[in-house]
Amino acid sequence: MNAFRGSILHCLADPGEASSRRAWEYFEDGLLVVEDGMVAAVGEAATLEATLPEGAAVTDYRGKLIVPGFIDCHVHFPQLDIIGSFGAQLLDWLNQYAYPAEAKFADLAYARDVASVFVDELLRNGTTTALVFGTVHAHSADAIFEAAETKGMRLVAGKVLMDSNCPENLRDDSESAYTDSKALIEKWHGRGRLGYAITPRFALTSSVEQLAAAGRLAAEYPDVWVHTHLAENMEEVAEIALRFPESRSYLDVYDSFGLLREKSVFAHCLHMDHEDRSCMAKKGGAAAFCPTSNLFLGSGLFDLPAMRAAGEPVAVENGQRSLQGAASAGACAAVDAGAVPGHSRRGSGAAAGRQARKLRVGQGGRLRGTRFRRFEPDGTSLGRGRFDRGKAFCIDDLGGRSARRRDVPARQSRRNVLV
Repeated sequence: MNAFRGSILHCLADPGEASSRRAWEYFEDGLLVVEDGMVAAVGEAATLEATLPEGAAVTDYRGKLIVPGFIDCHVHFPQLDIIGSFGAQLLDWLNQYAYPAEAKFADLAYARDVASVFVDELLRNGTTTALVFGTVHAHSADAIFEAAETKGMRLVAGKVLMDSNCPENLRDDSESAYTDSKALIEKWHGRGRLGYAITPRFALTSSVEQLAAAGRLAAEYPDVWVHTHLAENMEEVAEIALRFPESRSYLDVYDSFGLLREKSVFAHCLHMDHEDRSCMAKKGGAAAFCPTSNLFLGSGLFDLPAMRAAGEPVAVENGQRSLQGAASAGACAAVDAGAVPGHSRRGSGAAAGRQARKLRVGQGGRLRGTRFRRFEPDGTSLGRGRFDRGKAFCIDDLGGRSARRRDVPARQSRRNVLV
């Protein structure tokens, strides 16, 4: 039996939906008791300490805060080395930075090296579950799954599908996209704590044939995720309108190919109307709010109140393109940045900023059965239940700078994952 003592905070309901004292539970001097890999109890230390058997190991984190591990609902592991690279707008940034970086992943050894560091950085910053983009190379998915499996981490990922409007050395085709993805699903989905996501980069870089192939996969494997981008940038939206004139909107493109359904996660979702938001909510899709990235590239402001009004579930990614990237400053910085659009967007006011700060960051609530049902991590409860690696983490010092690139010497971790 092991126990962890410190201040403990976890959510009993989504605080973004239920802004009341009943939505969360806090113990100033708390104790988390783990037995045989299971959470046996959580509560006041003064009450629980007397129940511990003689010889039980107690790790003292007093003066620190123990919280559920964060869930990043949209992140690109191949972009680890280009965090903070300045680009005027999204499409320029892709061509100048992202695509050259992703081309390096043709080398399996390189992909494995980046994947290993990436997973370590997520865990070091308290992100214990993530929905991850790979590259067009099938072995990039193998690399990130291998790295996560080694750490016992909960991770959902996929090989990128991309056969149009991108560099030749980063293209697959509709047939290889289908066969490679199918093989990866069979190999990795449901293996331990891993899951697979069908991952077209965005509609602009997939042909009609490839989007149809992705839709076939989604129909054949209804239990896997769909993970893509939606309405991030106005130039991108305009290009989509020209390319798919028969579609009512950007979202309608995905819907027409069977890619809007339960377990579909769409990153950004900035430039949408009420009909789109209502359709996404009705069909079970979810929005990944990307505040630091949106601000860094000037893509636009996320309309959180409108999403909430449409009944659309929203979670946060950590904004890897910015200086406060997912593998650097982590989820805490993303939540702070998420409050800025709430304050800035006309008509939203301070209330939206406060609401943004209450977003899940994918924070798993009671850490079992998170209410973000589109992305269901296992073993996520500080109540009685499993205590897997990444169940919770201890925030030590939120100050200081974080590594931005892999060649920065390792420093002492500022957060400790409880294992």
